[in-house]
Amino acid sequence: MDYLHEIDIYVRFSETDAAGHVNNVSYFFYFEEARTKFFEIVCPKRSDALNFILASISCDYISQAYAGQELKLYTYVTNVGGKSFTIGHRLTDKATGIDIAKATAITVCFNYAEQKTIEIPDQLRQNLTSYSQGMPK
Repeated sequence: MDYLHEIDIYVRFSETDAAGHVNNVSYFFYFEEARTKFFEIVCPKRSDALNFILASISCDYISQAYAGQELKLYTYVTNVGGKSFTIGHRLTDKATGIDIAKATAITVCFNYAEQKTIEIPDQLRQNLTSYSQGMPK
């Protein structure tokens, strides 16, 4: 199994702002897309009894990105706790590998039917742990 999940991002003009670069809000949409695709792999059978809530997300902006630019977004796990896990994102220029942004997202396992947090199930814990063994340099 790969230790990193990755997706390609093509920056659309609508994601930029008056300064001509990608608007800070757009990065969070990129991270959400990556997490959603990552969750489909590590937990394909989500339900009301097992799902996720985003508890926290932060982003460090490193370089600017522009409309028409192709980016690579890596997703990996940095910590697996009892009920929550931490996801790292690294966004780079696809051609050069230059870092554009890095993010950290804390995600909590949640039972929507009972409206409460739950322990991470064993199989999900194994899947998450397999993505914590390699982070991009």
